[in-house]
Amino acid sequence: MTITHQDDPAKRARLRWRARRGLLENDLILTRFLDANESTMTDDDVDAFTRLMNLSDGDLMNLLMGRNEAEGEVNLPQVHALVARLRVI
Repeated sequence: MTITHQDDPAKRARLRWRARRGLLENDLILTRFLDANESTMTDDDVDAFTRLMNLSDGDLMNLLMGRNEAEGEVNLPQVHALVARLRVI
């Protein structure tokens, strides 16, 4: 049986820890998003969020601010949907 993000407190804590970024603006956007949405995030949302956390701070900020669009491994429908949600935070 696979343990989902919502079932595992350690996975939830790890996700929140990864949201802590060196760039304050990213940190604020991600933390506010998690504060408002973490309890309802699906496993697809968590996968998309995790993929975004693999980006550099500059690339992430450019994506969140709409300066760039998702490319490469983050060019997925679930990532596009999550980025749209993050942009309204």
